[in-house]
Amino acid sequence: MNDSPPTPLGREYPPQSLRDYALLADGHRGALIGPRGDVSWLCAPRWDSAAMFSQLIGGRGTFAITPVDTFVWGGYYEPGTLIWVSRWTTTDCHLQCHEALATPSDPHTLVLLRHVEAGTQPASIDVTLDICAEFATKRSSASRDESGCWIIDAGDLHCRFSGAGNAELDSEGVLRLRLDLGPGQEHDFVLEVSDRSLNGCVPVDAATAWSSTRNHWAQAVPEFERSAAPRDSRHAYAVLRGMTAPGGGMVAAATLGLPERANAGKNYDYRYVWLRDQAYAGIAAGVTEPLPLLNEAVAFSTARVLEHGDKLSPAYRIDGTSAPHEQQLDLPGYPGGTPIVGNWVRGQFQLDAMGELLQLYATSARHDHLTSDDHNAITTVISTIDTKWTKPDAGIWELNNDWWTHSRLSCVAGLRAIAAHAPAPDAGSALTLADAILAETSKRCLNPDGAWRQSPTNHKPDAALLIPVVRGALPPEDPRSRATLAAVMRDLTQDGYVYRFRPDERPLGEAEGAFLMCGFAVSLAHLQAGNTSDAFRWFERGRAAPGSPGLLCEEFDVRQRQLRGNMPQAFVHAMLLECSQRLDTGAMGDHEPG
Repeated sequence: MNDSPPTPLGREYPPQSLRDYALLADGHRGALIGPRGDVSWLCAPRWDSAAMFSQLIGGRGTFAITPVDTFVWGGYYEPGTLIWVSRWTTTDCHLQCHEALATPSDPHTLVLLRHVEAGTQPASIDVTLDICAEFATKRSSASRDESGCWIIDAGDLHCRFSGAGNAELDSEGVLRLRLDLGPGQEHDFVLEVSDRSLNGCVPVDAATAWSSTRNHWAQAVPEFERSAAPRDSRHAYAVLRGMTAPGGGMVAAATLGLPERANAGKNYDYRYVWLRDQAYAGIAAGVTEPLPLLNEAVAFSTARVLEHGDKLSPAYRIDGTSAPHEQQLDLPGYPGGTPIVGNWVRGQFQLDAMGELLQLYATSARHDHLTSDDHNAITTVISTIDTKWTKPDAGIWELNNDWWTHSRLSCVAGLRAIAAHAPAPDAGSALTLADAILAETSKRCLNPDGAWRQSPTNHKPDAALLIPVVRGALPPEDPRSRATLAAVMRDLTQDGYVYRFRPDERPLGEAEGAFLMCGFAVSLAHLQAGNTSDAFRWFERGRAAPGSPGLLCEEFDVRQRQLRGNMPQAFVHAMLLECSQRLDTGAMGDHEPG
């Protein structure tokens, strides 16, 4: 930990409650923007690069546009986009700022667009730009060119800042500008950041960039008219689209080191692609039609399977290379957290991911989208399950290696799903393997009441055990399915929220927050069981958890009504999207294998 006093800029823009942050993303990287118009988190040029704005975790670096006068804050996304609109009302006026990462995007260069509009009265704003590359270890040098743009170098990053020709450098090397706007006046700021030289490149034209960005989002996000909550479905898909590299992988979250519980030591870096999470997103994107995110999830997964075979890792960088090992940054961290870079998932084996991949492939097969490479990958995944299902694995929650029930049932669901689309001999082999896994799991992992338990040695229920049932591991009317849903409802729910499991003997909510993904799993389980009103009730409870930006983390502190953990968590948005679409049909029938 770094015990040095905060910088003056840190006092201007300290970290806020997570529910107040909005996400800007273009597939290759993402930024978080707070209620004072402060972009306090941005890794450049890619998701897992070092941060250039790390104010969120106690470092230097931010790009803020803030009203001069006292204000109250609000905001919203332009429908079906990740274009955020910050709105401020002062004692004398109101103004707003449209914010976006320009799209279509480039893997080497990001373009951050900010368009300020005054209302019917004059307004003044303060603009602050402090670029500190490599997690605040590399300060920037800035000079103004003949056109009035600021040329900024910081570490290996090359930047150009347009729209602030009258800004001045303070004693800390921070660019500052006070801008007075007349009634109805508008002003554009453009920040370009690249790991390549910008010399000779024409500065980005704001109007053109805004037009192409809005056109991109209009084409990228469907209307989702066949869903229980079309607006939230569109938003969930936009979040997943923004977190997925064009044609490539989807990061699990945009951030690192945001605590699940203050000072509890549970701090992780989620800026990587988890194959399981990507499968959830792909399945959600294929409920009614094969949306592009389905095809991209399959393509990324197949490439990893064919490259690594039975040594498949649970997570990768966005470019398909291995995630780095963990290390701690020399920064204070988000309050209550520790800034960890890299992830200990490297080297783990998670059997459940094999089953999720087969479920993803089955979704693609249902739309007749599988390629010959995909079929080869399916063969490899089935072979991996066949040779490894009897061995302990790390499981969905990445705990100690154990004979996790959820992992086995996920494989059963995946094998049954893909068997419906495989040639006769292969289909028979897949079903035979599924039957063998289910039989052995039933011997070892059932409690006396007939409900599934976490593992042969852990008799506690686990909300994740509902997901394989929803995916078709066994029928909803099976006594084991009914008993497991009853056990989860009895032991893991409180105040309308679901906890993934009991880590110790403390009351629910004291050891960790409610797990939002599991709330949507409960909704799907009730829907599958024919309890439609209960399914809607759990869905509505879950989608009401976020703040005005509508972003969801892994956990929700019910007592304090606060989001916990890295944000936004992609698999939660994926489950919300799937749930919303399936609730519209009133049944799970169109999801069942075959």
